[in-house]
Amino acid sequence: MSSDFPIELSDIGKTYKIYHRPIDRIREMYSLKRRSYHAAFQALADVNLAIPKGQTVGIIGPNGSGKSTLLEIICGTLTPTRGTKKVQGRISALLELGAGFNPAFSGRENVYLNASLIGISKEEIDARFDQIVEFSGISDFIEHPVSTYSSGMYVRLAFAVAINTDPDILIVDEALAVGDIRFQRKCYRRFAELQKAGKTILFVTHSVDLVQAHCSNAIYLKNGKISSEGDPKHVIQEYLEDMFGPQSKDERNLAADFEKSTPNQDPDNVSQLDSQGYYDNNPDAERRKRTKDDLSIPSDRFSERRNYNAAEYRWGEQKAFFYDYKLEEGGGNPKSFFSTGDRIRLAAKVFFTTSLDRLIYGFTIKTVDGQVVFGSNSRSREIGFFGGELGQTSIVNFDFVCSLVPGEYFISIGIAADDDDRDNIAIDRRYDVICLPVVGHVGDFGVSDLSFNLHVDPEINS
Repeated sequence: MSSDFPIELSDIGKTYKIYHRPIDRIREMYSLKRRSYHAAFQALADVNLAIPKGQTVGIIGPNGSGKSTLLEIICGTLTPTRGTKKVQGRISALLELGAGFNPAFSGRENVYLNASLIGISKEEIDARFDQIVEFSGISDFIEHPVSTYSSGMYVRLAFAVAINTDPDILIVDEALAVGDIRFQRKCYRRFAELQKAGKTILFVTHSVDLVQAHCSNAIYLKNGKISSEGDPKHVIQEYLEDMFGPQSKDERNLAADFEKSTPNQDPDNVSQLDSQGYYDNNPDAERRKRTKDDLSIPSDRFSERRNYNAAEYRWGEQKAFFYDYKLEEGGGNPKSFFSTGDRIRLAAKVFFTTSLDRLIYGFTIKTVDGQVVFGSNSRSREIGFFGGELGQTSIVNFDFVCSLVPGEYFISIGIAADDDDRDNIAIDRRYDVICLPVVGHVGDFGVSDLSFNLHVDPEINS
């Protein structure tokens, strides 16, 4: 096995036997005719992976897709039904809340118990104990039984043990979602330190922003199989398309069909309809209802505009879609970059290929590494819902103040349909579609400009 690939999986599969009644296990065990009384559930199928040393890999996928099963097989707490696994190096894993903890033991006793389960000697834990407790931030409770701990205290102590035992491979399964934001920030700083040290990190999360921000590689598991693997941006795009995009093949091909249409006219100039959507240009002609066949679909003009990011990722049903935009300083002047404090308007054109109502328009700004700086939408702002008729063009104006420190940012915009069952349905979402360079006073750090000032006054003695 190559030391360059500490984790190698070949044709891994995991099948569970599902019995409808407890007695069916006994009946199957003693069946003279070897009759089966179970149904087979395939949690993983034909999984092949070779993870290079030093990579941080985010594993995403819907519930039940096999993410936790895959991690347990890598850790050795679960045996695959078929296939081979090769893992090299010390593994430290946080697979579920409280795994390896005895509720009756104190925090101190559980540190030693948990460490022993991953092969750490008592002498090594003695040397690291103070560091573990300091990282966990629960020193006042370390002698108390963990049965008295909150879920947040549980995960802080377990993660402190896992991350401070010098692992070659760190595996985390969604556990950080329990910790508060301060502890999460501390954990991701520790992630960065492990990355610099060349450690391999695998973590399961439902947050695509974390995958984009912290991972060098991503895996999308779907129905127990690897649906996509590689660059996080492309993997995330496929995942989001499946989770929030069109539900049928016909809908998925809608955008491609649009591009085959003849986009010769700007839809701003083809609204020759009455208020009910009927043609009435020729009084002598029979009035007829407009259909999709009558539409002149506009071509996408984003690539012709300032600051367009060709590496955007996009998904949605496209029954309405963004096809053009202007990015302007508040006075109406188009600009390629902006200064801290500028008022900015993003005016985006939307064309409707279907009559829609209950629409939500959304807007997000992110840093280059994928951290959300600001996000909002018309529903959360209680502005109300919007709609549009077949063949109509609307202009959506996003107005904001550039309260950002100098740097590079990305704007995402979206159209969604409010839905009682699915919360919202993606109509057209264009993520990281526009680059927003911000200039100004250099030397500040962070993302938000707080109009900070500093002065020192001499003390006046009364």
